Amino acid sequence: MTDIIPTPARPRRMTRMPKQDAPPQTGTRAKALSKLDQLAALLLRDTGASIAEMIKATGWQQHSVRGAMAGALKKRGLVITSAKVDDIRRYRAEHSA
Repeated sequence: MTDIIPTPARPRRMTRMPKQDAPPQTGTRAKALSKLDQLAALLLRDTGASIAEMIKATGWQQHSVRGAMAGALKKRGLVITSAKVDDIRRYRAEHSA
């Protein structure tokens, strides 16, 4: 006969228990805006925003900012227009009807 060597039992996973000393959390802290929300806020201003302003606000590269305007912000229902003011292209957004 062969001797069967039992395998050691794996330790059981422990569930996280809430700390008893911690005070209950209140919902007083506001949620931070996402980068897309920041872009939308910049574009919805009366003066709109330039690419440089959007890059500075999000930390994204120029092609990422343009892609967000062409894709995600349009899906959110924003109509984005551009105009050249003092040799600087400025983009504005309006909610579609």
